[in-house]
Amino acid sequence: MSSRAMRMAPIAGGQASPPAASAGADARACTARLHTNLETVKPLWLQYQTDGVCTAHQHYAWAEGIVGRLMPKGAELLIVEVSDAATGEPIMLVPLMRRRAFGHYVVEWLNCGVCDYSAPLLAAASPWTRQGAEAAWAAVRSVLPQADRIHIAGIPQQVHGVANPLALLSATRDSIQITSGLVMHGEPEGLIRRICKPSFAKAFHKHRRRFERLGGLSLVEADTPALVEELFERLLELRLKRFRELGRFDLLTRQSAVDFYRNAALQGLSDGSVRLFGLRVGQAWLASILVLDRKGTLHGILLGIDQDAVSNASPGLTTIAKLMMWGRERGFDYFDLSVGSQGYKEHIGAASSVLAEICQPLTVRGWAANAAILFRSRAEASVRSRPRLLKAVRGVTQRLRRLKG
Repeated sequence: MSSRAMRMAPIAGGQASPPAASAGADARACTARLHTNLETVKPLWLQYQTDGVCTAHQHYAWAEGIVGRLMPKGAELLIVEVSDAATGEPIMLVPLMRRRAFGHYVVEWLNCGVCDYSAPLLAAASPWTRQGAEAAWAAVRSVLPQADRIHIAGIPQQVHGVANPLALLSATRDSIQITSGLVMHGEPEGLIRRICKPSFAKAFHKHRRRFERLGGLSLVEADTPALVEELFERLLELRLKRFRELGRFDLLTRQSAVDFYRNAALQGLSDGSVRLFGLRVGQAWLASILVLDRKGTLHGILLGIDQDAVSNASPGLTTIAKLMMWGRERGFDYFDLSVGSQGYKEHIGAASSVLAEICQPLTVRGWAANAAILFRSRAEASVRSRPRLLKAVRGVTQRLRRLKG
């Protein structure tokens, strides 16, 4: 990597860097500007969102909710705008934050627990090379404030068919996180039999008939503020009850997260980027699910289910199947089952892929923190590879959480 000295005039709310370039004929020199206020970059963000490439987790309204409701006290917003140094042509936006953690400063994704995926907003669907990604990342690094380490998790290899530049960096490595989903194709009729495992398709049709005999089965989208409130409260009630029974932590135990998701669902009524559905059997809501909608993909985010309402029938899996059928009727071609290795995803027949991460120490303190994170990741991976040990560890964890709650 080489660099050239060049003065850039800072714009409101940001600071600029000299250009950074990488070796290679197809690489171009990049310059970066740091924004510390979401409003200053809003027009550019919305332009990228409309004309470029971004995930549903980097939608402006989603990021606005994170900044307004979830950022830790004392954390700093860092949005890096990367451009072509020669032409000024926009390249990408990288939403980050800096916070203090256990005696050191870490730069991480603008996530706060509500983003499955980390990927820059790209100005265009142009191909990326490793050299180009390294040049852009060097420009990003040049404007970041001092920190002890950089930690970015949840990096997918691609976003809507375009290589994620973060995934191409030499500092990036595979993580223990996986994500799963199903490609949806063909006519809506027969979709479940066509794309899912035969055992799941058979179970779904059996469950559906059972629910229908109990007073009718319908998947209802919340299309009014009143229905959003009703279904969100049902989701919250069912999810917290279920997680308490399982002895598992859930982000929705925090009021700030509850407010974030409720507000996102209400905002989604205007643009459809966030949708809330309920599975109704007779007059009872047996499940509620919150999804994100972005360019032909439905992302399952939160699911609350009344697992004990009907014996030998699963409202959760029935909701997912019905939602896939709903999506295919409207032209969606992918259903994202989110991050995690839960067994039901394999039962459905979803394909999985490994997410990457960047764990980059910058100081001695950062090295120490990074070593601790790596040790924990390796220990977790080792436990996950031993089913009996994993079951025992989960059992102990669940009992401890039940005692606390």
